[in-house]
Amino acid sequence: MIEAMATLRITEAELARDVHAVLAKVQEGIEVIVEQDHRPVATIRPPRRSGRPISECIASARASGSKATLDGGFGKDVEEGIGERSQPWNPLFWD
Repeated sequence: MIEAMATLRITEAELARDVHAVLAKVQEGIEVIVEQDHRPVATIRPPRRSGRPISECIASARASGSKATLDGGFGKDVEEGIGERSQPWNPLFWD
């Protein structure tokens, strides 16, 4: 699935003036190119997500007549798993 992404070009001064508004644009799915002297120096874009949202998976299971039963803690378990994978990887260094 390839989605077209809108692009916004701004100066570093515009970024510095209102970084919150720039990040809001990124959250809307807009790619922001920061320029210095009309040359691109950075690109800010939303992270690429893999897989499907859990709500879509559940809807698909229901639509296919799945008999799977999700207990009350399922959502919490999924959130914890996502949270653990979202942490930076800091491997142990052996002497």
